[in-house]
Amino acid sequence: MAQHLKIDLSKPRYDSSTFIGRYRHFCQLTNPLYALKSNKDLDQAKEIVKCYEKNGVIPKGGEEVLWNAKYVYGSAFHPETGEKQNVLGRMSFQVPGGMIITGILLAFYKTPIEIFLGQFLNQSFNALVNFTNRSGDKPLPTSTIMTAYVSATSSATITAIGLRSLVKKAPPIVGRFIPFTAVAAANMVNIPLMRQTELSEGIVITDEHGNKLGQSSLAARHAIAQVTFSRILMAAPGMLFTPIIMNSLEKKPFMRNVGKVGNCAIQTLLVGMFLLNMVPIACALFPQQQSIAVNQLESDLCSRIREKHPHLDVVYYNKGL
Repeated sequence: MAQHLKIDLSKPRYDSSTFIGRYRHFCQLTNPLYALKSNKDLDQAKEIVKCYEKNGVIPKGGEEVLWNAKYVYGSAFHPETGEKQNVLGRMSFQVPGGMIITGILLAFYKTPIEIFLGQFLNQSFNALVNFTNRSGDKPLPTSTIMTAYVSATSSATITAIGLRSLVKKAPPIVGRFIPFTAVAAANMVNIPLMRQTELSEGIVITDEHGNKLGQSSLAARHAIAQVTFSRILMAAPGMLFTPIIMNSLEKKPFMRNVGKVGNCAIQTLLVGMFLLNMVPIACALFPQQQSIAVNQLESDLCSRIREKHPHLDVVYYNKGL
């Protein structure tokens, strides 16, 4: 029998003020099993969510069924346009997509052509994710996505090839860390370029009730720095510990007949185990809704807010992912 309960599906199921709550939220949102859901399963989840939003009725199975439908729906449909997303660009594909590409980056890094093709593949995937999750209200221009794509690929390739030439005489293990350095460099170029509009025009600032108070470039810089750090942290364990593990494994007799493809497959699986936890950990590291003191904002924005809201000391902004 259908139940009537008051559940706010516009908010996460778990307490977003704590790291554990945010981690549990992103564990569900990035669940790679959701990428295997059929169109029928996705449409059914959408129907459950829309039915609840319209009628306030929880279907047979109770609250758990509703929340599960909410996360399945959220993993595949654009939050603003409601369109079904390309499966390769969905949040639920971050772990399988990331592990395959990272495995390739770690296995094929010794020649300039391998480095270029690996970074080309990585940034192609990033561009697809950015395009799939672009804002529906104010979508990113294709030119912005392409500029970030080309710049990130170039910076990663140049970094990797440059470092490769510098560490030729170093122990082989040192060379294995070059892909991570290249990916970190690409993130430091890609993310600011993708969000350059926020840097120039500012990120939306609101009060605790979500009322818009203005836009701040300073808050945008804080947000982009946090997101960049999170993305680098997401990749770090898999790209730093996997080379150490492989360096030890490759000394074992059974690895002699594995071949380069088998070597890549082993690294892919190792990276996948790290990413399974690191994707939600990195997403949950900083609260999605950030706060900043009014007196820390740009002087003109601070003055405007003080004039209209003299007792307001703290404002908020969404940092993005």
